[in-house]
Amino acid sequence: MKKKSGGGEGGGANWMDTYGDMVTLLLCFFVLLYSMSTIDENKWKALVQSFNPNATPSETEIEAGDEHGPFADPNELEAGIMDPNMLKELMEAAQEASMAGQQGQVDKEIDQLYEQLKSLVEASGANIEITKGDGYVFLSLVDTVFFYPDQYVMLPEGRELLNQIAPILKAAAPSIDEIRISGHTAQGQDDAENDPEGDRMLSAQRAAQVSYYLQQLCRPKDSSDQGLDPARIVGQSFGQWRPIAANDDDNRRKNRRVEMTITGKDLGSKLGDALEQYYTQREGGSLKEDESSAPAESAGATDQSGQEG
Repeated sequence: MKKKSGGGEGGGANWMDTYGDMVTLLLCFFVLLYSMSTIDENKWKALVQSFNPNATPSETEIEAGDEHGPFADPNELEAGIMDPNMLKELMEAAQEASMAGQQGQVDKEIDQLYEQLKSLVEASGANIEITKGDGYVFLSLVDTVFFYPDQYVMLPEGRELLNQIAPILKAAAPSIDEIRISGHTAQGQDDAENDPEGDRMLSAQRAAQVSYYLQQLCRPKDSSDQGLDPARIVGQSFGQWRPIAANDDDNRRKNRRVEMTITGKDLGSKLGDALEQYYTQREGGSLKEDESSAPAESAGATDQSGQEG
């Protein structure tokens, strides 16, 4: 009997089955990688619980209608793109952290300024009071140091003291918001007020003398020199109206004085610094950050910070 010739059936395209399986596995693998490109903690817990119903979430239970897990609304953003609200919060947090660091540096420089001025006052032996408050340093310079009675020409002792104070102020200039110079007089007679015009003029001239001399010492000499902006030096005239002692022979000299208040910058204030507040006021803007805040200007004070040219 003649044998039948045998030919193989199929076989030529079997390799496509293996290739198709491989491509399918690769597709699944990349889909898995894509799905894990941004991991949400709550969604991950939901995924784990779907495979293992006995798993217990560590923080919050996932229930139907909850905003997390498998019942959450689909993410409208592309994978890997941060929620704009979250991005805004992160940027605000970063700005607050940066502002806190800068404010910490300002406070540190004001503390150093106080310590240096205190050491200077103690070494000078002059009758000067120095105190420190929240964000400011206060100096009270009595008449015997700076001026003769009823005079506004500064004494050499006063000039020498300002010569030593000025470098300390220049070093802290970036942190200084304002230096306020206040002139005061003593009531000459217990039963009679001073002449109003002469009284105000004398205290104003004393404040102006200190302001002018300090401005000359602290302003930058050239572009490479760090100086204090003259706009931050302000003079005030109070006359006899803010005494700190009785007007008898033993205490009257305490009322003849010049005071210096050095204020540090408050970088967190929505009102800005002293110069920004001035220009805000010129434009008719509000100088109230909240219901409890108000302008720092004292009623009845006369500003002697400058004059028209």
